[in-house]
Amino acid sequence: MSGRIPEATIQQIKQGVDIADVIGDYVQLKKQGRNYFGLCPFHGENSPSFSVSPEKQIYHCFGCGAGGNAFTFLMEMDQIPFQEAAVRLADRAGVALDISPSESEQPTKTDENADLYEAHELMAKFYRHVLLNTEEGNEALRYLHERGFTDEDIDRFQIGWALPQPEFALNILKKRGFSIERMERAGLLIKNDETGRYFDRFRSRIMFPLHDQKGRVAGFSGRDLHNGQPKYLNSPETPIFHKSSLLYHFNAARTAIKKQKQFILFEGFADVVAAVRAGFGQSVAVMGTALTEEHIKQLKRVSDQAIICYDGDNAGLNAAYKAANMLVSHDMSVKVTVLPEQLDPDEFIKQKGADAFSAYVKDSSLTFMAFKMDYLKRGKNMRDDEQKFRYIEEVLAEIAGLKKAVERDHYLRRLADEFSLSLQALQEQEKTLFLKKRPPKATLPKKETSTSAFSQRERSIRQYPRHETAERRLLAHMLVNPDLTERLRAMLEGDPFSIDEHQALFTYLLGYYEQTEEPDMASFLSVLQDDQLRRLAVDISLTTINAEPGEEELRDYVKEIQKQHRRFEIEEKKRERIEAEKRHDYVGAARILHEIISLEKLLTR
Repeated sequence: MSGRIPEATIQQIKQGVDIADVIGDYVQLKKQGRNYFGLCPFHGENSPSFSVSPEKQIYHCFGCGAGGNAFTFLMEMDQIPFQEAAVRLADRAGVALDISPSESEQPTKTDENADLYEAHELMAKFYRHVLLNTEEGNEALRYLHERGFTDEDIDRFQIGWALPQPEFALNILKKRGFSIERMERAGLLIKNDETGRYFDRFRSRIMFPLHDQKGRVAGFSGRDLHNGQPKYLNSPETPIFHKSSLLYHFNAARTAIKKQKQFILFEGFADVVAAVRAGFGQSVAVMGTALTEEHIKQLKRVSDQAIICYDGDNAGLNAAYKAANMLVSHDMSVKVTVLPEQLDPDEFIKQKGADAFSAYVKDSSLTFMAFKMDYLKRGKNMRDDEQKFRYIEEVLAEIAGLKKAVERDHYLRRLADEFSLSLQALQEQEKTLFLKKRPPKATLPKKETSTSAFSQRERSIRQYPRHETAERRLLAHMLVNPDLTERLRAMLEGDPFSIDEHQALFTYLLGYYEQTEEPDMASFLSVLQDDQLRRLAVDISLTTINAEPGEEELRDYVKEIQKQHRRFEIEEKKRERIEAEKRHDYVGAARILHEIISLEKLLTR
């Protein structure tokens, strides 16, 4: 198939997909009335202002103004051309769509780092080929099998092997025409400052490709095979690889996270591989760094339910405590799995098996408060009254910070039972702490409104001038009712809209309705190539209007638009009068003044 995709095929694809399902793979959505709401994936926010309308098959962010249909969402999220978005959606809808690679792979925007991604994809394929198909890879392959990695693991995670030769990657990249200086910037090569020669960064290492949010290989982590140092060597910070924002396996885990309505957070990718093998596809890991705000933003868009499963040693417990506090501060529900015998998840699965790990995660994960109680006890001697009372005070302070009264009561009873204390005494002390933590009355937060109410409040902040409101409402009616278009064109009597963007939308609508037999909002957005126009169309489509506008209502809107043209004309006449007076043409100035008065009288009618 070549050229433009037929409109009938686009309509068939649209009818075969639900935009809420498409966006739901990237964003955690919650239903409020007819629409779904979530955190906008196009800008950072903590309150959900991103709306998805299954009825209209469109999305809109009340915060940043992003808007469009299922096609434009994929195009913006994954930076892909329309044809590739169409292929993905057609596959989802079960619609046959034959597009040649040359059509679907042409980028719509120039990516200045495209060569860096291409080089990483190329090397990932070569590393994997060496591991699976050469004698040089046999030792590494045998090591992986001995460590419990299956052939399915190796295939799923695209694991490979970097040869010990210092110029293996260098020669491949040279032959493929890549700039050596750019490949050093990509982190694949290192330059010897003394000799000026380049050599491979990764040598004699088992290679784990690191994928970004869009599934592109952005870096590598290489494990040394012979206990060399460092044990794991990661790509350095590059234009495409940032440890503070990359989560291992996140792109592949999205669907599982959505299905399970939770994610499991690990410290390393070996744990993720083992957990996925054990049946936990919703597993992700930080890359040799602490959990960051950027990590949390990505995760919260998909789910607000977290299970933390770090190593069971002191370092792992400390990291889990910090990560849990960060997640809770972002209004996320957190559980912590503490594995026995200070084992890390990978070792636990190898020793105890997938079933034992599954049972631990599902049945033995602690709430964050329960984990805190155990964590705060570490290093204290409970037989020493001073240390015991200090521990009780610390736990009471944490209990006082819980939002739900039922939770506070539960943990107070647990504390009373553990130390044979008076529940009433604990309740009184906790109540004092709780009241101290509460903000003063004057600063108490207002009652939380629903997501839909939030969105309506955001929309009502901006007040438009009368003529702009009139133009927006006419366009809103036209977007809903194509039959009004010709009628409104006649009523306007050739007068254009005063705002250029409104006039552009009007012109696009006229052409669209002439060429389309079954028009709808979602397909109209595909016609608009300009992002600003598309956002404006979505915003206007959300305007509250009467389903069946009366003749008088439409006439009032048209009159307001025509009045604005007279206002513009009056302003122009006033400028002409000033110019006439500067030229001492007082007769001409008097004539122009008479015209201004006549136009002003027309405005008052």
